[in-house]
Amino acid sequence: MIYCCEEHVDLAIDTIVDEFETFPLLSKVEAEDLSTTCEYCQNRAIYVVANE
Repeated sequence: MIYCCEEHVDLAIDTIVDEFETFPLLSKVEAEDLSTTCEYCQNRAIYVVANE
């Protein structure tokens, strides 16, 4: 599971596809996780990209 901002969503999707060879699931960050930061930069995460 990768938390990412708008700018890095493509990179997160590519990472999941490369690592797990499966179609990733893309969802918005839930209200309780609003303080979570992007794993590629320090911006606020907007999306969660996961393999399950």
